[in-house]
Amino acid sequence: MTPSLVPRVAMLLSALLLAAGCASTRAPGAAAQPAAPAGFVASAHPLATQAGLDVLRRGGSAVDAAIAVQAMLGLVEPQSSGLAGGAIVLHYDATTRRVDSYLGRERAPASATPAMFSDADGRPLSTAQAMLGGRATGVPGVLPALERAHRDHGRLPWASLFGAATTRAAEGFPVTPRLQRHIAGGFPQAAAPDVVALFAGPNGEPLRTGEVMRNPAYADSLRRVAEHGAAALQSGPLAEAIIARVAAPPLGATMTAADLAGNRVERGDALCRPLREWVLCVPPPPSSGVGLLQLMLLLDGTDIAARGPHDARAWLLFAEASRLMYADRDHYVGDPDFVAVPVDGLLDPAYLASRRALIGTRAAPVAPPHGQPPGAPPASDDASVEPGGTSHLVVVDRDGNAVSMTTTIESFFGSGRVVGGMLLNNQLTDFSWSPGGAAANAIAPGKRPRSSMAPVIVLDREGGFVAALGSPGGNAIPAYIAKTLIGALYWTLPLQQAVALPNLVARGERFNGEAASFAPALRAELSALGVEVVPGSGEDSGLHGALLRAGTLEGAADPRREGVAESL
Repeated sequence: MTPSLVPRVAMLLSALLLAAGCASTRAPGAAAQPAAPAGFVASAHPLATQAGLDVLRRGGSAVDAAIAVQAMLGLVEPQSSGLAGGAIVLHYDATTRRVDSYLGRERAPASATPAMFSDADGRPLSTAQAMLGGRATGVPGVLPALERAHRDHGRLPWASLFGAATTRAAEGFPVTPRLQRHIAGGFPQAAAPDVVALFAGPNGEPLRTGEVMRNPAYADSLRRVAEHGAAALQSGPLAEAIIARVAAPPLGATMTAADLAGNRVERGDALCRPLREWVLCVPPPPSSGVGLLQLMLLLDGTDIAARGPHDARAWLLFAEASRLMYADRDHYVGDPDFVAVPVDGLLDPAYLASRRALIGTRAAPVAPPHGQPPGAPPASDDASVEPGGTSHLVVVDRDGNAVSMTTTIESFFGSGRVVGGMLLNNQLTDFSWSPGGAAANAIAPGKRPRSSMAPVIVLDREGGFVAALGSPGGNAIPAYIAKTLIGALYWTLPLQQAVALPNLVARGERFNGEAASFAPALRAELSALGVEVVPGSGEDSGLHGALLRAGTLEGAADPRREGVAESL
């Protein structure tokens, strides 16, 4: 495991900043810790945001509210996350100024093998085949992560945090346009029998926008979770149902009661690095937070801050730095319990300078290979796919404590299998499953697949809260977040405008992005620089965040989704 870098943020910031040679100016809006808001929540659905705000009104903590938000998201945005999935949680304590990380990433069961996604002849299965198989489901981690965070930072009783979602599940909620698009989607899970049954209306036809969906089985599951905590999915009827459902064909898995009961959540220090007048904190591996930090530090050594969103050179710098980061991340990042992840080497100033020197005045005609950071072990090439079926939420409570949490069941509707009204994840297809099994992200029993999830908390140099941010989006997540950080921190755009900037995901040979969102003249300039922006694939970003600037908390919800950011 990579040694922790910031055991207590307030005590080590000065040393980190000195080592990085940062200036001693204070972050904008950070003077004398302005009064905290009464409460703030940003999430991907209005009902989830309201569930969190209701908890804050009752005097709940940021973690309390995050639990209520997640419970509601599992009902109203089931294509993206749920209690049978995984999550990565960052928590900021306004009193101690400590940032904790809770890694609720799913784990492979003890029966997992490198060949579990290969056919009888040893050839890799298609992505569609693997995603729908029982072997795709990892041991759920979101509830153990939230339970551990609640034990550390909760204020209200656990059992009191599920009422809003339980009531809605029993009484129903209107189907939104986005959920209806997924119900009618062309991807394999939408046609899976469990999914078809879950979203069938009274007449047997798929639910449509505005129609009421009820999920009484989910209400029952929530009651069990409220009473028993994470143990509700680790033993007893729900656990037995999960074991039986993943054992069913196709590609039935052998997940055991011991796998479910033995899942452990890693609580530790966030991975933090100074960036000009700020400090960026992210989760450690197997999160891709180290990739996000590397991308921001690569860009920090350029003149991108002096440019702006209408400058083609700024987007070229962003694209080329992204390609360098992804080449390194894809090759080196995996579960540090199983592989040596060269975190310090990837963030080493001399190594960053050598990688930054590869950025030219035009896009490189060939995608850059991975580098050789100090301390890097040998590893095979990666073949991870990482589709996106994920959500992000941000909560700030009345005391200034904050949660930045990314939560997932992997691809849309997970594996397409349902237990207790909950969609099972297909997270194990996030592993690299090319023949050989020597990649950093290769399959192994008990191992966590690499995650693109990278929730962020930004501090000033005294350890005061500045921002919380994150996004879904599969392997595009680091690019989505970095774009927003550049817009908000470097270009001083309002956070909502920074979120709305066009997405550009440069990875390998492709420059995927929201081509139509770039002004025609800017797109032509980018083309002349070798950056041919083409429409991307997969889901849009779902950026949600909060930014404290000049004593005012700015909230943002991604206009590409149906999210809402609200304060009390």
